Amino acid sequence: MKSPKPRILCTEDDADTRELLMLTLRFAGYDVKCTDSAEEAIDLLTKERFGLCLLDSWLPGTSGVEICEKIRQFDAKIPILFYSGAGLPTDRERAFQAGAQGYLVKPVFAEELIREVSQLLNS
Repeated sequence: MKSPKPRILCTEDDADTRELLMLTLRFAGYDVKCTDSAEEAIDLLTKERFGLCLLDSWLPGTSGVEICEKIRQFDAKIPILFYSGAGLPTDRERAFQAGAQGYLVKPVFAEELIREVSQLLNS
């Protein structure tokens, strides 16, 4: 019996970036669901099972760090990977302090994104 594809929730407010992430991850064999808002991401994470959460740092009305902190209130185990344009060391540090396991600064090659996702899903 074939094992199910790992599910990834991608939260990104930029439509083009969201589409690129979805296509890249689906091509790599992942089942991807995307949202453009923090509220929808939290709602989906409380109702559905995902193997990994991919977050942008800047979303309308909130930040990826705030979403990460909220996720950690009800799920301490799901791997959280930031895919962000915020490239300062303090941005990365805040994400890790909030509970993230990975941080990539946009743009990255598809191979690097897939490698990081795979590593987090298999850890």
